[in-house]
Amino acid sequence: MDEFHLEQKHSVKPYLLVFLALAILTGLTVILSYAGLPHGMAILVASIIALVKCTLIAAFFMHLRFESKGIYAFIFAALFFLLGLILSLIPDIGIR
Repeated sequence: MDEFHLEQKHSVKPYLLVFLALAILTGLTVILSYAGLPHGMAILVASIIALVKCTLIAAFFMHLRFESKGIYAFIFAALFFLLGLILSLIPDIGIR
């Protein structure tokens, strides 16, 4: 057998479970939009759900869970700069 056939066989089951989790989280987001939460709380909950969904997509469908540990340096650097951009907008938001 050549190297292609010796690779680890991938199961479809984890991908279906992730799809199911994404569908449930999307439904939860829609349900919470009609729940009548205060505006700030609704944004916070929707953001947390979106963060979980992004993590699932990156880990499974982009195969980042199989990457080496060096990828985390790039991820944390990107998050650091994202946080800097968000914090730089706070003075503009506070003026309104």
